[in-house]
Amino acid sequence: MNDSSPHETGRDTASVTARPYFFCGIGGSGMLPLAQIVKGLGAEVAGSDRSFDQGRTAEKFAALERQGFALFPQDGSGITSGEQILIASAAIEDTVPEVARAAELGCERLTRAQLLARLFNAASQSIAIGGTSGKSTTTAMLGWIMQATGRAPTIMNGAVMKNFVSKERPFASAVVGDGDVFVSEVDESDGSIALYRPTVALLLNVSLDHKSMDELRALFGDFLAVADRGVVNADNEEAFRLVARAKDPLTFGITNTCAALGVVEGSIADGPTKQAAMIVDRRDGSEHALRLAMPGRHNLSNALAAIAAANGAGVPVAKAVAALADFKGLARRFDIVGTSANGITVIDDFGHNPEKARATLKTLKAHEGRVIAFFQPHGYGPLRQMGHELAETFAHELGAEDLTILCDPVYFGGTVDRSEGSERIVDLIAKAGGKALHINTREGCGDFIVENAKPGDRIAVMGARDDTLTEFAESLLQRL
Repeated sequence: MNDSSPHETGRDTASVTARPYFFCGIGGSGMLPLAQIVKGLGAEVAGSDRSFDQGRTAEKFAALERQGFALFPQDGSGITSGEQILIASAAIEDTVPEVARAAELGCERLTRAQLLARLFNAASQSIAIGGTSGKSTTTAMLGWIMQATGRAPTIMNGAVMKNFVSKERPFASAVVGDGDVFVSEVDESDGSIALYRPTVALLLNVSLDHKSMDELRALFGDFLAVADRGVVNADNEEAFRLVARAKDPLTFGITNTCAALGVVEGSIADGPTKQAAMIVDRRDGSEHALRLAMPGRHNLSNALAAIAAANGAGVPVAKAVAALADFKGLARRFDIVGTSANGITVIDDFGHNPEKARATLKTLKAHEGRVIAFFQPHGYGPLRQMGHELAETFAHELGAEDLTILCDPVYFGGTVDRSEGSERIVDLIAKAGGKALHINTREGCGDFIVENAKPGDRIAVMGARDDTLTEFAESLLQRL
């Protein structure tokens, strides 16, 4: 199987499953679904994870063991044969015991993206979802459309898809289908988007995240150029500029009336937990009633994107729209944990970059009530890269009565520079006219929130790369 050869017919499963795999960091949002797919194809899969050693998110690792994954301490003891293929992030140091042991034994080492690209590029119909924000939600929507219309897709996602959750698979961030369709979000942050050769490339948006805008324009432009068909968001100026690089382009947009797929003006009905709109296909003038159990204009845009990509892959627009009426959403994507007896609502959300945070805050501010936004930065590096834009987002999207609370960034060890942290962001928010507070520990933030929340408040727990944020959100609701 060749990463660069586009659209081989069928999946060369035998070559993928012939050797055992070991995933370093198997519980991570990118590693876990890929491990599930590889195991679902018939390979032997084992792994280790620092969180497993530390006793964090025990429920997740217990579920993995029930599904037949062999879990080891992160001490190198799981690497026992040169036949094993080590799957590890490119950023993981050579001193990590698994990496050192694999080097000793001469094991092949692949990144998550390299292995995913092998599987993805071998599918006869592959649909890739790219963009700075909205990928996980759109991937889940698109995966559900393909499932509901009988395509039996394999789906690779970074978030738990509620439509596919079962007692046996509580962490369903992946689905192993029996068809020839592979749906996956693809990542631009490490440049690995260049490995994929999609049949359909969906570009949601282009905005500052982990790379400069020039780098992003080049990556996303190339992403569209290698696909058989490009599907592009006409509402996002940066994405729409790249439409010329797409073959057989299909455009969508809520506000841009040049788009092939759009929304009938005045048809949007948006509530705190759901919305409806009339989708128009301007190619034939047909209109289709969409019902969506998720609030927010960004989710309407995500739904339109999924409908367009499904249509680009051969699904009639009417069937794609109808399927989304049964879409249940994702864990940690504007996930309403519950409302306390005195009317305080807790929301668990993945918002961690300016674009994602802005979408969440806009959705909250579209309805009555004070917002307390708790934000846990997902690392010191990302905070340096996008701290100024994050501060501007919180300052501008929230009002004078609202409050942003930051704890220290996530730190699981390593040699990262920790000289600049959350205090800088709080200062930047204040300079931009917002109201913010820094409390070192998450527990301290929780105590402050419980003591100061009032009836009618919405508390948004925001951040990435830390599954215990969901537990934190649930604990806040219980205490309230």
